[in-house]
Amino acid sequence: MEKKYSTPLVFMAACAGMSFFGITMLSLGPILGPLNALVEGANALPSTMSIGIIIGTILFGPVVDKFGYKWLLILASACALGGVQGLASFNEIRMLHCSIFLLGLGGGILNGLTNALVSDIYDDNKRGGRLGLLGAFYCIGALLWTLLNYFIPDFRIPLNAVSIIMAILIASFIFIAFPKAKPQENVSLKKSLGLLKYPALILFAVVLFFQCAFEGTSGNFTVQYLNHIGGMDNATATLAMTWFTIGMLCGRLPLGGIMNKLKELGTLYLYLGVALAGVILFFIEASSTVAVYTAMALIGFGAGATFPVVLNFIGSAFRELSGTAFSIAMFIGLCGQSFGNKFMGMQFDNAGYMSLPVTLIVCVVVMVILVPLAVKVSKK
Repeated sequence: MEKKYSTPLVFMAACAGMSFFGITMLSLGPILGPLNALVEGANALPSTMSIGIIIGTILFGPVVDKFGYKWLLILASACALGGVQGLASFNEIRMLHCSIFLLGLGGGILNGLTNALVSDIYDDNKRGGRLGLLGAFYCIGALLWTLLNYFIPDFRIPLNAVSIIMAILIASFIFIAFPKAKPQENVSLKKSLGLLKYPALILFAVVLFFQCAFEGTSGNFTVQYLNHIGGMDNATATLAMTWFTIGMLCGRLPLGGIMNKLKELGTLYLYLGVALAGVILFFIEASSTVAVYTAMALIGFGAGATFPVVLNFIGSAFRELSGTAFSIAMFIGLCGQSFGNKFMGMQFDNAGYMSLPVTLIVCVVVMVILVPLAVKVSKK
């Protein structure tokens, strides 16, 4: 069947959508303090955003398999734009909750949709590298948002600036042709639920469970760990998270070339080895600023390959229902993030700060064990 779309244009649209998700995930980080000072109860907004992300992650797969990508990409991007504008415009807590829910919903859809879209438009030889490059745009969106807020104290100005960029890019999506929906005989509720019987998909999803637990706990508890164990002030500790993002960006940009040389499993072992080295340095040199920043860059670099490599395996194994397969895997991954944050929160409430590096090491080791098992099962 003749292709009716331009692969580079579709990939660029996916990258734009992923950068929106990067903004979504870090949206509250730089502004929650000032926002909470203006509006009582704003500290509860992250929970509402998490609900939106989870719902978006569950919804996107069956929808794109049945109806295609274009209009859901536009709708999800519009939801994210509406959420950003709501944060810039409202000073009433209920409207802020509505805004952050929209932002989370749009972000959750965009994360899954863009990965599934890139998986569909590239073959097995290019898919993993392109998924890695797509993931780099998550980092670009996150860094753009962080830097805007670093240089511009009034958070409403960065929100409005980002809104203008998003609106221009969303308008461009209208003029781009996208892949058509899956053949209708391949899409049904029975077939979608039937994916749950495949052990390979569940195993890959469990890998993402531990990857998301790794990213969630390192992202949310590193600053407190460095405050209590490393004796760092809050500003110095917070800057460590920027090095994590830079490290992830540096890890994802060359991912395609590395996968061509080492193949998927070799690449994942290399990256997880770098992550493990970073965690060990983070553990033994928590009081050294240079060592901690180096460790966070290594951890970010090492964390950069798991999602692209695992989604490459899933996209190759479940092409007929790739959206739904991605939806299932990412939902289980988000459960890992929620569980990891809950567990680590309980540990930190009891002053168990050393549990953070131990948990990160356990996550890496479990992923190293599970991935080859999942690959072996997928080939049966």
